Amino acid sequence: MVLESIGASLKSGIKKISNAIFLDKKLIDQIIKDIQKSLIEADVNIELVFSLTQKIKKVAYDESIPNIDKKEQLVTLIHDEILQILGGEAKELKLPKQASIMFLGLYGAGKTTTIAKLGFYYAKRGRKVALLGLDTQRPAAMDQLQQMADKAKLPAFIETPEDKEKNKKLNPTKRSLEIIKKHKTELKKYDLILIDTAGRDGLNKDLVKEIATLDKTLKPTHKLLVMPSDVGQTAKTQSLEFQKALEITGVIITRMDGTSKAGGALTACAKTSSPVYFIGVGEQLHEIETFNPESFIQRLLGMGDLEALLEHVKSATDSGQQQRIEDRLKEGKFTLLDLYSQLEQMNKMGSMDKLIGMIPGMSAAKVPKDALDKQEAKMTHWKSAISSMTEEEIENPEILEKQTSRIGRIAKGSGTTTTEIRELLKQYKMLKEMMGMQSGMADGNIDPKMMQKMAKKFKGKMKL
Repeated sequence: MVLESIGASLKSGIKKISNAIFLDKKLIDQIIKDIQKSLIEADVNIELVFSLTQKIKKVAYDESIPNIDKKEQLVTLIHDEILQILGGEAKELKLPKQASIMFLGLYGAGKTTTIAKLGFYYAKRGRKVALLGLDTQRPAAMDQLQQMADKAKLPAFIETPEDKEKNKKLNPTKRSLEIIKKHKTELKKYDLILIDTAGRDGLNKDLVKEIATLDKTLKPTHKLLVMPSDVGQTAKTQSLEFQKALEITGVIITRMDGTSKAGGALTACAKTSSPVYFIGVGEQLHEIETFNPESFIQRLLGMGDLEALLEHVKSATDSGQQQRIEDRLKEGKFTLLDLYSQLEQMNKMGSMDKLIGMIPGMSAAKVPKDALDKQEAKMTHWKSAISSMTEEEIENPEILEKQTSRIGRIAKGSGTTTTEIRELLKQYKMLKEMMGMQSGMADGNIDPKMMQKMAKKFKGKMKL
C-alpha cells in the first residue's frame, strides 16, 4: 500500500507507547526519530514534521501528566496531528441534480484517465454521465478520451477529424468553443458533464486565458485540479497557482499506488486549503476512491477501511449480474459459468493484498504475499479451465466426475493440471451447496440446527 513506511512507523510508535511501563526520554526520542524519518521519506513538508515532533515532545516531557494519561494523550496527539496534516475532516464533492465538472492539470497528470474513472464512478451511482473533450492542443487527446469513454461505456462528445479539418485555422480556444456549440443541445440530456481541457508543461498566460474563457462559457459546478502523487512538494506551488488564477474548488491526486512520496502532494494540498476529493489507486476504471483522511489513517495503521472496500465492491461489481446469479440459485441452476462470473467480479476488484488491506483486522494478520499470489494464480487457472470446457460440461459439471477422460482434455487445453480441475470441481460443489443453503435461509426454510450443521460442514474447507 502507498505510504507503507509511515504506516509501519506509526503502528510501531503507538505500540511502543502503549506497551511501555515508563515513557523515558530514550524511548520517546526513538519513536520521534522513526516517525520523522518515515514522514520525510514520504516527502511530507519538513515544517509539518518539525511541528508534529515538537508537540510530541511537549506532551511526553510534561512531568505534570500521569504516565497512564500521558500514553493516551500521546496516541491521540499523533492520530489527530497526522489527520490535520492530511486535511482534517473528509470533504464531500457536492453535486446538484444538473452538474458539470471541469478538469484542469498539466501534461502527464492523468487528467483524461481520471475523467473516465470519475464518469464510471458516478454512472455506477445513478448519474447520467457524458464526457466532453475540449483539449484541442494534444494530438491524441480526443482519441484517448473516446477510447476511455468506450471502456467505461459512456458517451463522449469530441472534435471529429472532419471538425478538426474544418476549424484548423481557428486558435485552440475558438476550436473548443466550436465543440461546445456543436454539442450544446445533446449535452442537455445528461445530468453530469465531465469536461476535459488542455494542459501545458506549466501554468502560463495562454492556458489561464483559455480555461477562463471556457469557464465563462460553460459555468461548471466545480473546477478540479488533477495532480500525480509523485509531484511531492511541487503540489503546493501548483495548487496555489491554479487556485489564484482559476479559483479551483478541489484536487484529485492520481497514481497513489505507484509511489511512496505521496505524502508531499497530500499534505501540500491540505496546507493550501485545497480539498482532496478523490485519489486514484490503480489503473483499472474502478480504482478511484473518495479521499477520507480518517479512513486513510486507519488503513495506514492496519485497521482497514471498510468504507473504501464497499466503494470498491460497488464500483467493480455488476449488481444486475449478481441478481441473475441469485435468481438462478433459487431455481437450482448454479453452474460453472456462474462460478466463472464470480471469479471475473473478484478480478475486477483488484489484487487480493490491496483488498485484504481494506478489511478491518485482516491487514494485521500478515497474510504472506506468496500465499495471495498463489490464490490469484489459482483463480486465473480455474478461469482458463472453464473457458476450455464445452457448454455441456459447464452446465452439468457432474459429468466430469463420471467421465474422467474429459478432465485430462480440459487440463491439456487450458494449460492446467488435472489436480487443479478436480480442486475446481470440489470448490464448485461446496459453493453450490453452501449458496443453496443460504438461499433456503433467505426463504425461512433452514432452522438454527441446520445453520450449525452448515457452519461445521464448511469450516476451513472453502478456498476462495
